[in-house]
Amino acid sequence: MTVIMLVPFFVKAQDLSDALRFSQFQVTGTARSGAMGNAFGALGGDFTSVSINPAGLGLYRAGELVFTPAFGQSETESSYLGNMMTDSKYNFSLNNLSYVSAIQTGARSESGLINLNVGIGYNRLKDFNTTALAGASNMNSSFLDYPTDLAVYHGFDPDGNNSYQSEFYEQLAWDTDLLLYDEENNTYWHDLEEAGYGQNQRKSISRNGSVDEYSLALGMNFNHKLYIGASVGITDVYYNEYSELFEEDVNNTIPYFNNMQFDTHLRTTGTGYNGKLGIIFKPINEIRLGASVHTPTFYNLYDIFETAMYSSVTYAEGDTENYNAESPYSEYDYDLETPLRATLSGAFVIAKKGLLSIDYEYVDYSSAKLRRGGDGYQFVDENNEIEEAYKSVGNLRVGGELLATSNIALRAGFELYPSAYNENAFGTSQPNADADMKVYSAGLGYRSGGFFFDVAYRMTDAESYDALYPTPPTDFYNMPEQANFKTTKNKVLFSLGFKF
Repeated sequence: MTVIMLVPFFVKAQDLSDALRFSQFQVTGTARSGAMGNAFGALGGDFTSVSINPAGLGLYRAGELVFTPAFGQSETESSYLGNMMTDSKYNFSLNNLSYVSAIQTGARSESGLINLNVGIGYNRLKDFNTTALAGASNMNSSFLDYPTDLAVYHGFDPDGNNSYQSEFYEQLAWDTDLLLYDEENNTYWHDLEEAGYGQNQRKSISRNGSVDEYSLALGMNFNHKLYIGASVGITDVYYNEYSELFEEDVNNTIPYFNNMQFDTHLRTTGTGYNGKLGIIFKPINEIRLGASVHTPTFYNLYDIFETAMYSSVTYAEGDTENYNAESPYSEYDYDLETPLRATLSGAFVIAKKGLLSIDYEYVDYSSAKLRRGGDGYQFVDENNEIEEAYKSVGNLRVGGELLATSNIALRAGFELYPSAYNENAFGTSQPNADADMKVYSAGLGYRSGGFFFDVAYRMTDAESYDALYPTPPTDFYNMPEQANFKTTKNKVLFSLGFKF
């Protein structure tokens, strides 16, 4: 059984998927930073740097007000048992809003502490807005394999006291007359397996929401050589996911069964806090070196989860009945500690006509921890799974800028976010071990007096493998197939700013 199969449908049971979902992000603040691959750990002078290296705040010599709206489109192409499907979604967002006050210390000799700058604002860390569609015909397994095997495994009793999980799976299948009981053999079964399957299957997934970071930062400039900064960040989480899994006997080869639909809804909200400390050093005017450390983000999260099932069954007498059943409304709160992050950065200024910048960010995703469930649960098993499933990675961000004229700058960048999955875990290879994310970006900026306008285009390519429903706990003969999802996100950012 591969770990990725655990993700899509397990009852909230908070698990390793939650830890990764809110630990893995890519800062998208201003259009200038976005066009340059967000490689601002050694550059500064842009509020995006507060979410990377707060020492960059010390490079401001004047106050600034800037805001950055964005318009994006995501498209996901799926491949499932040789069948290709595509779905897409548009969204509008505000990626950045920030204010910086540059305070001169009165050091006329331009030595010692020259600037003491304060910044407040927010940057978007992650955008969840995507849709996906996957399906195939002539299946040789079914979602019903899962609740049926759970019913056998847990000793389900429709009239008895069952496990909490059964209310979301077995009970719904029973109430819609899809889960059947064989009294003679004391076991559960379903019509699709009895007929040898052959149904059509389709799943749609819609996700929306974001992770935003609100920061209060302080940056200091010593001798125009050394810059030190610190920030406190408050993160706001909103994640909403709906899925529909539909199966239909289009060829009318399965007795009794016509179709079924299984819906899930997950919503996660919450807040977190973190701290950042950074330094930038200029040994000479042309070279800047930076380093920063981010504490874990300490989240308090709140989940709601619910499922529903619908069915159409035609009986031997010819009567067709439609059934529906809904699970209870599950609510649960818990804590999450994301991994610590460390970034090393370097930048080279080329004859005041351009620059090149690079950031290397280290993150160990296996160190994420679920904590303190609302009922006192301590997530020992889940944290062991996180440690086995995930690994440490080095994220890379590269960017460049060229002054085409005294007012116009051209920019480009590249970002690489390697997969957080180990090659092997839980006794098998992991299909998402090579699921890297790449971001290509370009843009331009215009400066005139105290006004500036920047525009950036960013294209994100990501690939992942996922099962449309979980593997039955004991019935490995009916393991679900993996679907391949290729997601491309296109986003345009506009920053309007004022210097004063």
